[in-house]
Amino acid sequence: MSIDMTTESPNASSSRFVLHEHFAKHHHFDFRLEMDGVLKSWAVPRGLPDSQNDRRLAIQTEDHELSYISFEGTIPKGEYGAGDVKIADAGTYRVVMWSADKIEVDLFGQRFSGTYGFVRFRRAGEGQWLVMKKGA
Repeated sequence: MSIDMTTESPNASSSRFVLHEHFAKHHHFDFRLEMDGVLKSWAVPRGLPDSQNDRRLAIQTEDHELSYISFEGTIPKGEYGAGDVKIADAGTYRVVMWSADKIEVDLFGQRFSGTYGFVRFRRAGEGQWLVMKKGA
């Protein structure tokens, strides 16, 4: 899939996001938001939700270098995250709200657009979040 990384949101102060599809030991998706010079990252086992009624688990992972935003390729066997990585979607985003327990962003991607909310899922453990698509 060819992704146009120049997609712009209506807000000139927006930053970039990427959704990587990761064919590692366990197939999953990695959602990354450009912020403060790094990519804030979550592993999302089933990918971002397509509808408002769907809630998905998102596990916060370590920040990644900005250069990783355009990475597609193979991570060699023996290295952390070994497997194939491809860009499933990319674009820009605008922060609606960001706190320790709740994040809302407007995504302007080729596949995923709209407002997405992340809320801490404390009962599930450290770094666990629920992600959902918000209403229009």
